[in-house]
Amino acid sequence: MNASDRTPADLLRSALAADPARPLVTFYDDATGERVELSVATFANWVAKTANLLQDGLSVEPGDRLALLLPAHWQTAVWLLACSSVGVVADVGGDPAAADLVVSGPDSLDAARACSGERIALALRPLGGRFPQPPEGFADYAVEVPSQGDRFSPYVPVDPHAPALGVAGTDLTGAQLVERARADAAGLGLGAGSRLLSGLPYDTWDGLSAGLYAPLASGGSVVLCRNLDQLSPEGLEKRVESERVTGTAV
Repeated sequence: MNASDRTPADLLRSALAADPARPLVTFYDDATGERVELSVATFANWVAKTANLLQDGLSVEPGDRLALLLPAHWQTAVWLLACSSVGVVADVGGDPAAADLVVSGPDSLDAARACSGERIALALRPLGGRFPQPPEGFADYAVEVPSQGDRFSPYVPVDPHAPALGVAGTDLTGAQLVERARADAAGLGLGAGSRLLSGLPYDTWDGLSAGLYAPLASGGSVVLCRNLDQLSPEGLEKRVESERVTGTAV
């Protein structure tokens, strides 16, 4: 990857320039049987649309704080990179009442209503499907995002030394995040073409790193597994083989 990358959005741009067709995120939900594979190009398109929704649709500005109430999921990874693209602080599991806006899954809508700003809800249905009935007081992400532009350019350049991510009560700047992700990638033995299977939740740095940032920083990819405890040991072995996994974080 590019040694000059200073933010997660920079890492994604470098990945897109290097090989847009390779897989970046392969997502499994072992409670529903869902499998989704996103190439770098497809993932980057989702990120661009989501960043445009933030910047133009919701009038969010750099430094604003977004409470991200979502599980380990491919759409959560999209939101993390979209926030980085705009300069918004993605506060994973953060307090909605203290946030400028909130993004919620279907299981945290009641808590998300404490946010006095914009509220976005994700159904987390297969193929990015919408809610059958939009939750009251929320905009449905699956309704709002398709019409957004496929390319994104921030109105203000993102400062790599500004807060970018909040997790477990700690804020990291973009530059700190990239540095830690690179160090984690080295510790996990990740490199170009590596395939890391992660069953860790996104509520800790270790889970976020294994489930997105370290593979992205190394030129590798992630097999992100939700509800992995519902998969048998034999099923896990089969997945490791079929997905050409080179390392695991479970």
